[in-house]
Amino acid sequence: MTPLEARLAALGLAGQTITYGALARDLGLRMAELTAALEALMVIDAAADRPLRAALCAGRLSAAGLPARGFFDAAQALGYDVRDPAAFVARHRMALSKQ
Repeated sequence: MTPLEARLAALGLAGQTITYGALARDLGLRMAELTAALEALMVIDAAADRPLRAALCAGRLSAAGLPARGFFDAAQALGYDVRDPAAFVARHRMALSKQ
């Protein structure tokens, strides 16, 4: 398990979210590295029919605590219906809290 996967697993179990900036700082990554790693995890999670761990990230400017627009673009490209972003993220976060 990578440090990113371990951090996201702990957040999921605790029912917590984290901003992209805080996660990048915690892991010593540049934002571009973090984004690429999160998108790679989304592909892995989708292929394994698991909840998207990247849903635990929150955009700094999101008043609702939702992930950044790129998360939804990537999810849609993977075949997910993201027409209701808040409900989509809530489902994934709930599932992650039960793993």
